Amino acid sequence: MALIGGTCWGFSGCCGQFLFQQKGAQAPWLVSLRLFFAGLLLIAAGFCIHGKRNLEIFQKKRDALHLLAFSLCGITFCQFTYFMAIQASNAGTATVLQYLSPVMILFVVCIRERRRPKGLELAAIGLSVLGTFVLGTHGDIHTFHITGQALFWGLLAAVSSVIYTMLPGGLIIRYDIYQVLGFGMFFGGVAMSLAVRPWSYELVWDGGTWGALTGVIVVGTALAFALYLQGVSMIGPLRGSILASVEPISAVILSVLWLGTAFETADFLGFVLILSAVMVLTLAQQKRGKTTERPAD
Repeated sequence: MALIGGTCWGFSGCCGQFLFQQKGAQAPWLVSLRLFFAGLLLIAAGFCIHGKRNLEIFQKKRDALHLLAFSLCGITFCQFTYFMAIQASNAGTATVLQYLSPVMILFVVCIRERRRPKGLELAAIGLSVLGTFVLGTHGDIHTFHITGQALFWGLLAAVSSVIYTMLPGGLIIRYDIYQVLGFGMFFGGVAMSLAVRPWSYELVWDGGTWGALTGVIVVGTALAFALYLQGVSMIGPLRGSILASVEPISAVILSVLWLGTAFETADFLGFVLILSAVMVLTLAQQKRGKTTERPAD
């Protein structure tokens, strides 16, 4: 379930690339629709599971304001930068660059704990920097093989993913994920729609458009989260997060096989280095967790 959930997220990115390249869609249009309708789906799921308790998050003003901040500065910002990165490059490259976020989170953690990264953490940082360099230059410092716009949005997507990960804080602990993400996406979709007016965009409306839009909203959001969360409940968050790392791999494979995106050997090397950094950092966190465990009383 965790693997399929991660694959659904990768598929969602490729659906976005398909809409941008072949149907004349724009990232602001897609993000506003995805957030609005995916939010409605998750809210409906929350009511089916919890009934009236799905509204508990609004009983405390502080939590409601926290949710609104997470909606606009976390979810909306993250989705917008991610799909802008896809529009500027492709689903595979954008997703891999977004996966630099765990290394960025490491910097935040080190600053908070007033310590320097060490051991496997240093190795993860080195791999991520080298991977980004190889992906951008193919090893030649005199040539840039990725547009500045694509690199900008890709790195900003990683930054926004850090904010998205760290901003909700206690909300995820105190409330159900369907409440936080459902209402967060819905409010973000409303705000985006008011700002960009998606109904004013012109694009090709046919079966492919409807299918890809369904892939982004239903498969890439409602189904992906449902499968991933169920998988995590069975195998734990650490193993679940590792398995969900199939997302960038699936995005790369699907963008090649389905959309005909051309990658060079250096591109794949950059992808491997960045994803290796994520794996190494996961191992470092696991090792650090074991060393801090205390025996049961």
